[in-house]
Amino acid sequence: MQKMLTIISNVLRGSARRNGAQVVSEGASLVVASRSYADFTPEATFDIKKVDLHRLEEGPPLTSTLTREEGLKYYRTMQTIRRMELKADQLYKQKIIRGFCHLYDGQEACAVGIEGGITLSDHLITAYRAHGYTLTRGGTVREIMAELTGRRGGIAKGKGGSMHMYTKNFYGGNGIVGAQVPLGAGVALACKYLGNDQLCVSLYGDGAANQGQIFETYNMSSLWKLPIIFICENNQYAMGTSVERSAASTEYYKRGDYIPGIRVDGMDVLCVREATKFAAAHCRSGKGPILMELQTYRYHGHSMSDPGVSYRTREEIQEVRSKSDPISMLKDRMLSNNMASIEELKEIDIAVRKEIEDAAQFATTDPEPPLDDLCSHIFANDQPFEVRGATPWTKLTSTS
Repeated sequence: MQKMLTIISNVLRGSARRNGAQVVSEGASLVVASRSYADFTPEATFDIKKVDLHRLEEGPPLTSTLTREEGLKYYRTMQTIRRMELKADQLYKQKIIRGFCHLYDGQEACAVGIEGGITLSDHLITAYRAHGYTLTRGGTVREIMAELTGRRGGIAKGKGGSMHMYTKNFYGGNGIVGAQVPLGAGVALACKYLGNDQLCVSLYGDGAANQGQIFETYNMSSLWKLPIIFICENNQYAMGTSVERSAASTEYYKRGDYIPGIRVDGMDVLCVREATKFAAAHCRSGKGPILMELQTYRYHGHSMSDPGVSYRTREEIQEVRSKSDPISMLKDRMLSNNMASIEELKEIDIAVRKEIEDAAQFATTDPEPPLDDLCSHIFANDQPFEVRGATPWTKLTSTS
């Protein structure tokens, strides 16, 4: 290996003299490729924060083992979510994206960690901050961006927009605050009824945590021992009011009372993953529901109409970015344990930026859905039927 690197190094020096920096860059990629299997650490174990427990004698482990393959996958997915949301911010400010738009940057470790602890055959439902989960549940960047701009190639055919995106076993972002939680319990009831060893993850924010329907769902889920993980993504501010000013008790993981709960560092993808694995095992064993609180933080305002700095300072946001950023945390772990190189991660960054730009180009040039599609997809697996249009003499046909 050392001889190979020496030869490559000599080639690079000669190439630089002949052809300049571009060839050096190509040569550097060759060095990275030559190190991919032999020189990197394939697996490492990390200490993670202890979680707070409610009605549990034992919790998730205090260590987490990460493979190089998993680390690179998590890094790429979190970077994709981050860049996709930043591009959505840009397109919204250009008035290409209109209407509601709630961004997820800062909370990437929640979505990626949760998916690392369950399978795609499990079910997931969330509130309207849904772009990240649409990606982790199998949607593409192109489909998500096109949905944001209301185009025909969007994941909901341009009819859903920012709040309403769906994939297999993903029941979308939901616009009514807290309403997705009882819907998630219905999905969990179906899992129990079918006996398929699947579960449902039902997500909501700290603002929705005070909704009465959530407590009703806790009660029914506990009585029926439904396989559901209730997850409160506590990003500290709900719409624009701090948790201390909006909740008499900010210990959201204890809100289930008789339901076991855990409070987790939601900025650490490994913490979230191990906690989700623990919660999933609890549900699959027939013990009923469990509640997780993920302590996280959003970098943008509540929505694009909220600048996000009237109820918190720019210094506070910057401090979280500098000390607790989920992507930087994973990156530092991988680099310090020789699980990846700086050049390799930069190549991922470049590839992600290109994917985002290509998707944005598609999302701004793809046609809008035709008016004839307005009434389609009302029912599934139904025969076409006639629907009255905007006027009594306008007739449209609905197809499944």
